[in-house]
Amino acid sequence: MLLQGVKAAIGSRILPSLRFALKGYKRQSFLPPALYRVEMSTSDFKDHKFGPWTVHASEIFATSSLSFAFVNLKPIVRGHVLISPRRVVNRFAELTSEEVADIWHLAQKVGSRLEAHLGASSLTLTIQDGPQAGQTVPHVHIHILPRRAGDFEKNDEIYDVIDAASKEFVREKQGEAAPQNSSLKVDADAERKSRTPQEMAAEAAELRTLF
Repeated sequence: MLLQGVKAAIGSRILPSLRFALKGYKRQSFLPPALYRVEMSTSDFKDHKFGPWTVHASEIFATSSLSFAFVNLKPIVRGHVLISPRRVVNRFAELTSEEVADIWHLAQKVGSRLEAHLGASSLTLTIQDGPQAGQTVPHVHIHILPRRAGDFEKNDEIYDVIDAASKEFVREKQGEAAPQNSSLKVDADAERKSRTPQEMAAEAAELRTLF
C-alpha cells in the first residue's frame, strides 16, 4: 500500500509536467525540411559552375537546396546524367554533412524517376573522387546511369567507360582531339557524339516534367 501511494504521488507530479513538455511536439525529420525540397519551378534553373566550366540553366532539370542535376554532353547510355553540389568543391570529404545528405537525396529522386521513365531495370551511381579514381573535373559529381540487360558485355566495363568519358569531356572542353585507339565499346557507341546545346536543352526539358 505504501509503495502504491508513493507511485501515485510521483505520477501526479511528473505526468502533468511531461504532458506539458510534449504538448505541441511534432516528430522531427533527420534533416531540415528545406533539404528535402526538389524544385519543380524553372525559376531556380540558373547557370551553375561545374569546376572551371559553366552548366547553363537550359541543361539543368532538377535542383535541391544545395545541389543540381544536369544532362551530359556525351552520355554513355541513354539517361546518363550528373549531380553536383551548388558550391564548387573538389573532393567528397570537403562537403559538409548537409551537402552530403542533400546530394544523395537528390540522386535518389533523380535515379528512381529516370529508371521508371526510361524503362530501365537498374541504376549505376558512382563518384570518381580524386585523380587516381579517374576524376577529371575538380568538382564533386555523381554519375547516374540507367541500366538495361546487355548494355555492356561485361558489367564492370562501365567503370572503365566512365573513366574514359570523363577524360573525353575535359579534352573537348579544352579543344583537344581525342585519341583514336580506344578499344572500349558501349551501347550505341557510334552515336556517342558531343550534343548540341539544343539537344541538351531538349532532354533537360523532358526530364523536368518528372519533377
